[in-house]
Amino acid sequence: MIAYDLQCSNGHQFEGWFEDSRSFDRQKKQGMIACPVCEDTVILKVPSMFAIKGSSGTLPLNAAATADMAALGKKIVDYVQKNFDNVGADFAEEALKMHYGVSEPRSIRGVSTPKEEETLKAEGINFFKIPVPSDPDAS
Repeated sequence: MIAYDLQCSNGHQFEGWFEDSRSFDRQKKQGMIACPVCEDTVILKVPSMFAIKGSSGTLPLNAAATADMAALGKKIVDYVQKNFDNVGADFAEEALKMHYGVSEPRSIRGVSTPKEEETLKAEGINFFKIPVPSDPDAS
C-alpha cells in the first residue's frame, strides 16, 4: 500500500491510498480518481506535508485547507445522516443480523459500546466510526 497526497485542479487537497504507484497511474489515466469535495478528476500528486519539517516541527494549515476539511466533514456527515438508517443503540445487534442473513443488508448508523465493537470485529464485520458534531446544524 502507498498513500499519496493529491490535489484537484480546483486546489482541494486529499489523500489517496493505492496498491502501488502503477495502480495510481492506471486509475488516474482512466479518470477513476475524483476529488471528494468537487468530484474533479484532474488530479496531481503533491509533496507530502509529513515529509516537510518547519522550524516549529509542524506546518499550520492555511485557512483554505481548514475550510476545505470542514466542508468535506460536513458533506460526509450530511451524506451519512441522509442515506443511512439510524438504528441508534441497536447498531451492533443490527449489524450482526445483517451479517448472518437474518435481515436484509442496508447502510446503517448508530452507536455501540467498546465491547460491542470488539464483538463485531471478532465476527469479521467491517465498520468505521466518524466523529459527528453534537448538533449537526451548528456547523
